[in-house]
Amino acid sequence: MTRIAVLQLPAAMVGFGRPFLAAIPAGLFLLLRRVPFPPREHLFGLLRVAAFGLVGYPLFSALGVRQAPASHGAIVIGLTPIFTALFAALFSHERPSLKFWVAVVVGSSAVTLFALHESGWALRASDGYLALTAIMCGIGYAEGARLSTHLGGMVALSWALVLALPFTATAVVLTARHGIFQASGASWAALAYTGFASMFLSMWSWYHGLSKGGIARVGQLQLFQVFLSLVWAHLFLAESVSASALVAASVVVTAVAVGSQARIAPAPLPAGALRRAS
Repeated sequence: MTRIAVLQLPAAMVGFGRPFLAAIPAGLFLLLRRVPFPPREHLFGLLRVAAFGLVGYPLFSALGVRQAPASHGAIVIGLTPIFTALFAALFSHERPSLKFWVAVVVGSSAVTLFALHESGWALRASDGYLALTAIMCGIGYAEGARLSTHLGGMVALSWALVLALPFTATAVVLTARHGIFQASGASWAALAYTGFASMFLSMWSWYHGLSKGGIARVGQLQLFQVFLSLVWAHLFLAESVSASALVAASVVVTAVAVGSQARIAPAPLPAGALRRAS
């Protein structure tokens, strides 16, 4: 959907537009539920989620897939789980076993080799943007999941989106260009989907799942996005799926299966933590 949107809309506008649109249902949720302002000790974490997971991630993703096919972007973003696990160890003190790290490194190596193979063994700007996307995702997911154990998934996500709103609203206005309203309905619909579905509903359920099942372990499921994105890119964009893409995706999914069986010492549950969806 991001690829469809950036074909006719500015990539920066799409990147900032996703969290801007998602802030609308987030603000309504907080208002209707009369959710109090988060405690001071969680503000820095919420700002970190906003900066990396809700602004940096969609922006670099949009810049990356504007220059590369969506199928290529899906494989490169397959690096996300290794960064999610790394930041989960840093922020939430999870301790995955050696078997887990070996599986993650194998899957990530397959992603890297695929990206280099597809680009003729030369790095492209799009690969840099997509790698930054994976790093931003890892930080946002790890911190968002940690905050979800304290505030609840929907509350943590909603406050992060609302805190980012002054910046995202300004950025949307500044990055919009003349002629954007000549873009097709499909481009606008794709942008709306990335905001309301991908950035709000999906992110809420993802944060909640990470906080309930362990950030590093559940984060490995992100690699299944590789296969799903290849399918959708073929169906919606008529992109061809190369044999190397299928091989890389297969290695990645195998690594997920192995890593999911590895031992991971869970993070200690914070006192008074609320493990709930809202």
